[in-house]
Amino acid sequence: MMIPVEQQPHLIRIGMIGLDTSHVTAFAKLLHDTDGEHYIPGARIVAAFPGGSPDFERSVSRLEGYTNELREQYGVKLVDSPEAVAEQCDAILLESVDGRVHLEQFRRIAPFGKPVFIDKPFTTDYAEAVELVRLAERESIPVMSCSALRYAEGLTRVLEDTRTAGSVIGAEFYGPLEIVPTQPGLFWYGIHTVEMLYRSMGRGCVEVRTTTHADHDLVVGQWADGRIGVIRGNRRGNKQFGGIVHRENDSYFVDVYANGKPYYASLLEQIMQLFRSGSSKIDLSETLEIIRFIEAANASRDSGGVKVLL
Repeated sequence: MMIPVEQQPHLIRIGMIGLDTSHVTAFAKLLHDTDGEHYIPGARIVAAFPGGSPDFERSVSRLEGYTNELREQYGVKLVDSPEAVAEQCDAILLESVDGRVHLEQFRRIAPFGKPVFIDKPFTTDYAEAVELVRLAERESIPVMSCSALRYAEGLTRVLEDTRTAGSVIGAEFYGPLEIVPTQPGLFWYGIHTVEMLYRSMGRGCVEVRTTTHADHDLVVGQWADGRIGVIRGNRRGNKQFGGIVHRENDSYFVDVYANGKPYYASLLEQIMQLFRSGSSKIDLSETLEIIRFIEAANASRDSGGVKVLL
């Protein structure tokens, strides 16, 4: 059941930019379907700009279908620019699947001062990430960016149980690592495992080394305090995500599929906190380090596995 927005005056009106990812309809269902098992109350998507990247097959092949579904199934109004979205909403989901366009799109909506969630990847270039953060800080715009895997319930349970386990002394995460030309190296699917690693380890990586061949990549990061964090990316066989978090007193397997609650729902709950409060649990300095980590891992990957300093 979907109740019209005009009958719910206290709803947060959300605008969406970029309709070329499955996240578009996943979020719409969670926000609009009041009978859904994981319905998240308090907001509706009211306007959207389709966007799209003509040189990125994953964008071209998905844009029309997700745009039609958002309009026809959820009654979202389509507009012709990011600025038109920002004018009609209280908060913005910047969902464009192509991280290369995020800075340019953010520049266009920044003058409106609305809180923004930027879906992964934040950018595909560290210098652009720095510019985006500086713009957000200059305009006092609340911004949050991450992968949904960061808030998978299986990972949350492991990290919240600190009563007897002790502090995190290391972590290893694995997942699929398809390489696509427009989102170099780990920026496409590697960012999911990097986000899980950083939620577990926090900031402080100082150097990265990547070993690669046709089927797998192995990225090893060393933190300033001596801890080691590892990413294993697979292009053969297992396409599941998971990991191990090492604590002082034990090691814990992270099963991101063990809980029936989708990680998109867990992420959207965090986004709603951003939209309501104007603050995020993820400091933008951590988001910047994640982009630099990926950039360094890619540089090591491209240069035969040499150590790259962050």
